[in-house]
Amino acid sequence: MELLHSSEQHYCLLVEYLMKYINLGLVNWQKEKINMTQQINTSNDPYIIVSSDSHAGLQCEEYRPYLDSAVHSEFDEYVKERHENRRLTEEINGEYVEEWESKNAEGLRGAYDPEVRDKELDADGISGEIIFADGDAVTGMESPPFGAGLAAGQITDPRLAFAGAKAHNRWLEEFCATSPARRAGVALLPITHGVDEAVKEVEALAGKPGIRGVMIPTLWHESAPYGSDHYDKFWAACAETGLVVHTHSGEADFPSYGENIAMYVSEVAFWTHRALWQLLFSGKFDRFPGLKYCVVECGSWWVGDLLWKADVNFGASWKIKKMSSRMKGLLTKLPSEYFGDSIFIGASTMSRYEIRERNRNGIDALMWGTDYPHPEGSWPNTAERLETDFQDVSIEDTRRLLGLNAIECYNLDTEGLTEVANRIGPTPEKLNQNPDLRTSPTAKRDGRWWFDDYGIEWKGSESGH
Repeated sequence: MELLHSSEQHYCLLVEYLMKYINLGLVNWQKEKINMTQQINTSNDPYIIVSSDSHAGLQCEEYRPYLDSAVHSEFDEYVKERHENRRLTEEINGEYVEEWESKNAEGLRGAYDPEVRDKELDADGISGEIIFADGDAVTGMESPPFGAGLAAGQITDPRLAFAGAKAHNRWLEEFCATSPARRAGVALLPITHGVDEAVKEVEALAGKPGIRGVMIPTLWHESAPYGSDHYDKFWAACAETGLVVHTHSGEADFPSYGENIAMYVSEVAFWTHRALWQLLFSGKFDRFPGLKYCVVECGSWWVGDLLWKADVNFGASWKIKKMSSRMKGLLTKLPSEYFGDSIFIGASTMSRYEIRERNRNGIDALMWGTDYPHPEGSWPNTAERLETDFQDVSIEDTRRLLGLNAIECYNLDTEGLTEVANRIGPTPEKLNQNPDLRTSPTAKRDGRWWFDDYGIEWKGSESGH
């Protein structure tokens, strides 16, 4: 009723707004998004850095109070197993374990101690973080019960899979509540062990402070693949609640590698982003508007080449005439158009090469991360990494990679993060950046060379985003 008493000017503005979005639809929403990117702060204000990949977890025996009592006896056996695993790890790689833990003893406590964690984040210049399970990647001692974390797909008992996941989720909610502006927790949901149960947990997690996403098993093993209709009610629930779906690197087809760790390291990323193509090419992002999915800790080196092939298949179907009829109607957009809208890449500590290839791989989808407190990440030397890796990157691109994309993906508390960044965030000057360097208006168009080479229609903006 208040609108009826508005001034003529306000009424005209309202009509203009409604006509704009009714008549022009999604395309204009994308243009609004583009305009927002053009307004990215290019001053020397501190960067809001959000790590897209970090880890936390209790010492395994400390999860007991968060577990249903019905599984306590089985959990006690699991704890014995974890300690035996640590003993074997020390036998095999004891020198490294001792060096890593003695050198970083205090900082490693941040896996479960929020005060220590905040000190480590401050020292690294990190304003906020997306938190996954498995705080200890060396010995596995800070891991959810029954292996319900990064390797949840290997659990064979659905009862234990959900018991372990829910225990971690209960603790994670408490942990994130210690600093809700800085911590965005990713809950565990073993959907391969029960879709209905997973949906109930999504509904229970919805709106919980600090819980912004869910992680599903990387591999579906003997269960239905993620591209099937089997999980549709789960995707619908995540889309409705705004919880971002993740797969995280770590799990793989271990039996096929035997003792050859080199083969595992070479192929482990493949298993993680395999789920992406299942969701994309089965049309899940079209069927469930609002569904967001993020591939984590696989870098971004693989994205550009796969998008090239995927865009060619769907945008220049003359290359594959024998299959073109079977591909019609699968997607409403080119595969690359889903990146930065429905699909994001938690690329962790991107190499300088990956940073240079940011426009080809999707500047609006990539999110940097530290992988704290895992040893393969940038912690505790994040400041030094940033000062070298981003020297030749424009301020606006740096702000997107280091924080703005994550803020958009997870709908984070910008005001709260800004407050933290003003206190501890590095400035462009600190990162040795040229304040006059700007992103070319055609950067993204130039990076995706295949549109010209294969005669694919470019529907993006010349702004490059």
